[in-house]
Order: sequence, then C-alpha cells, then structure tokens
Amino acid sequence: MKREIIDVPVLSAAVKAIGVPLSLVTRGGGLVFVSGMPPLDLATGALVKGDIAVQAEASLQALKHCLKAAGTTPDNVLMVRVYAANAGFYGAINCIYARHFPDNPPARTFVPVASWPMEFDLEIEAVAVA
Repeated sequence: MKREIIDVPVLSAAVKAIGVPLSLVTRGGGLVFVSGMPPLDLATGALVKGDIAVQAEASLQALKHCLKAAGTTPDNVLMVRVYAANAGFYGAINCIYARHFPDNPPARTFVPVASWPMEFDLEIEAVAVA
C-alpha cells in the first residue's frame, strides 16, 4: 500500500504557513483520511470566527473541500469524529451536521476535549472510500 499526500487548494498552504506538522488529507488502501478540520475559510485559509453553529458550518465545508480534493464525496464517508471544546455544543453541532449528512449518515463519534492552542471550538475528521 502506498500513501499519497493530497494537496488541498488554499487550506494545505494555510496549515503549512502556521507550522502545523501534518497533511490535511492522505489517501491509501482505497481510503481517504481527512485530518481534524477546524473552521477554516475556503477562500483565505484563515480561521472562521463565530458561535459554534458558524464554526461547525465552516468545518464541514472545509471537510467537503478536502474530500473533493481527494476525488471523493460526503456520500463515501465511512466514519466521522467531531471534537468539541464543550459537550454542551452537542445539540447545535448536530443541527448543522444533519444538513450535511441528511440521509444514511456515516458512523460518528463525538468527543469533548479541553482546548486547542488556537481560537476555535471544534475539529471534524473523517475517513472515506477513495
């Protein structure tokens, strides 16, 4: 199995510029792995500020952008993990999430976390079929 690093327009450069040592998307073994996506603006790569609904929407749009760069779609997502800085965000995140995965949603785990070293409140990662 060969691992392939997928360059994601705008977002890969933004992550590299801030010095985070990771690849946003890798592909191998017929699967696509998307790193935890904070709320990133697709046009600038900057963090999107706002309440948890605004951040969840931005994170899910960034996730879709990553999937597209890897040649797959949300319909091919097998597993999602949502990491949130507050368990109380569960309901608000679910409202936004349900709009992005309306039918036959993938398996999912919701994980409350303490914090991140940057100003955002959630990350969303996924594994999809290539």
